[in-house]
Amino acid sequence: MSLIFVLFEANSQEKEFRSPDYDSISIVIADTSSACFYPKLLLRLEQWDTTLTTEDYRILYYGFTYKPEYQPYWRSPYDDEMREYYQSKKLSDKDCDKVIELISKSLKENPFDLRQLNFLAYAYKLKEDEITSGKVISRFFGIISAIRSTGNGETCETGYHVISTSHEYVFLNLFEFQFVSQALTADLCDFMQVKIDERGIDGVYFQISRLWNVNIERMKSLRK
Repeated sequence: MSLIFVLFEANSQEKEFRSPDYDSISIVIADTSSACFYPKLLLRLEQWDTTLTTEDYRILYYGFTYKPEYQPYWRSPYDDEMREYYQSKKLSDKDCDKVIELISKSLKENPFDLRQLNFLAYAYKLKEDEITSGKVISRFFGIISAIRSTGNGETCETGYHVISTSHEYVFLNLFEFQFVSQALTADLCDFMQVKIDERGIDGVYFQISRLWNVNIERMKSLRK
């Protein structure tokens, strides 16, 4: 069994998880005297601060949903340009430079794009820039840690809270689940059915109520 399986199983057995308190987060990120004042934390994130804690990432990740630039179903404007690099079997040094350029611009719009963070770390690693690659990896796993701290995925009530449905697929891939199908529950959870393996898990629940509600509010405002 791989280390990543062990980590997942340990997390599944962990009782100490808690759903995000969105109301409290909305208050603390607007408090200019708080260490959690959003611009302060965001600056640390943008500077690739590796000392950010899981609690910091919880505030950053879920607090992002209160920012005007947050789009629940965001798509990077550079996706079309990035496609050839995602599909490439081998990246040249010049390719890596272009990947770094495009993803860096994309992350200015959405600093929590897990797929792009993963690929950015890969590009830096190919360029043998282990220090920068490590900083990118630190942000990637900081976000994953924040998501994992919100539940265990066993039921809708204890589902992992995500602010993008794309993060569900990254999560499944990271923990080596084979995706089968997706279904939206009445309680606004995505149930991601997976192929049962030796872990005996047939699916993972992701709580998407926050992104769903933000999307509804945005749609209502557009009709006014």
